[in-house]
Amino acid sequence: MEYTIQKLSQIAGVSTRTLRYYDEIGLLKPARINSSGYRIYGTKEVDRLQHILFYRELGMGLEDIQKNIDSPERNDITILQELRQQLLEKKAHYDLLIANVENTLAYYQGGTPMSDKAKFEGLKQKMVRENEEKYGREVREKYGNDVVDQSNQKVLGMTQEQYDEMTKLSEELMKTLECAFLTGEPGGELAQKAADLHRQWLCFYWQQYSKEAHAGVARMYVEDPRFTEFYDKERPGTAAFLRDAILIYTGM
Repeated sequence: MEYTIQKLSQIAGVSTRTLRYYDEIGLLKPARINSSGYRIYGTKEVDRLQHILFYRELGMGLEDIQKNIDSPERNDITILQELRQQLLEKKAHYDLLIANVENTLAYYQGGTPMSDKAKFEGLKQKMVRENEEKYGREVREKYGNDVVDQSNQKVLGMTQEQYDEMTKLSEELMKTLECAFLTGEPGGELAQKAADLHRQWLCFYWQQYSKEAHAGVARMYVEDPRFTEFYDKERPGTAAFLRDAILIYTGM
């Protein structure tokens, strides 16, 4: 069966503007253009759009979606199997959060006492999950699965005191970095304090610290636009400033 762009927009629940954009970037080309100049989509394009929308639900960027779908190592079956696995993992994650909220509600309503550890167990799971979704592939490629898995387990094994300390340290790091950036001196006292706070923060995730790995992470903050966007959202240039401060701190 074939669909015009308007009809496909209606059945898929996406705007015609989105479909035109997908066409422009080569993510979803129509099967053909009819004599009236309208985009026409067939079964193959409908299936591809379904895969795209599933990946979008998982938070994947358009560039990564295109790489996944167009990979010669994947076909419709392997793509759907991968999507199913990721959706099941996400479901398990949300099931855990829902159970955590329900248990907390029961506790507040006079039910079974709930330990402090149980109260924030779902939050640790959420943090690990979000990090995997945003940066997992690149970090795993750079450092290997074993290192990342060990880091995730370390986070999941944190006590509430450690979790609170890490959160507080992260806030102190960002405040110090903001003040240091205004000095314009990555080798200055404030910038070097920020670099040391960054080291302390990393140690909550890493099994062991090394200057080389610390410098590698700092470089990734500039090389990967998603990290850059995070640090530059308030003041452009902050990611590069932090990298330079860490490179000085590590002697790299």
